[in-house]
Amino acid sequence: MEHNSISKAMLAASSGMSAQAFRLRVVSENLSNADTHGYQRKLVTFDSEINNLKGAGGVSIDGVTLDRSQGEILFDPAHPLADEQGYVALSNVDMMIELADAREAGRSYEANLSTFKQAAQMYSGLIDLLRR
Repeated sequence: MEHNSISKAMLAASSGMSAQAFRLRVVSENLSNADTHGYQRKLVTFDSEINNLKGAGGVSIDGVTLDRSQGEILFDPAHPLADEQGYVALSNVDMMIELADAREAGRSYEANLSTFKQAAQMYSGLIDLLRR
């Protein structure tokens, strides 16, 4: 199927919305587990999708990786996750970073939604012109 410029814009914007929605789910999971001992923050990486969308461009999820940075260490020998010395690794989730990531993902989603809506309006206008 051949895609015109308007449908390519809509495909690219919808791929961006899907990627940012996924990113928001990962951020919300990180926030939900911020107080879970031993939890490692998850990071989303993106990949460009130039050829896979028939020249439309766009973005896809490349993968989800774990942030290997060390969280705080707490001395609690009675905790079930304590190591041989009695220390427990806390989560490495920083609430401020996650909130900033959530805000950025939300804004990126809105920008893609705006692009999608504009392309849909242009497509509708083109169809109206062709009907005349």
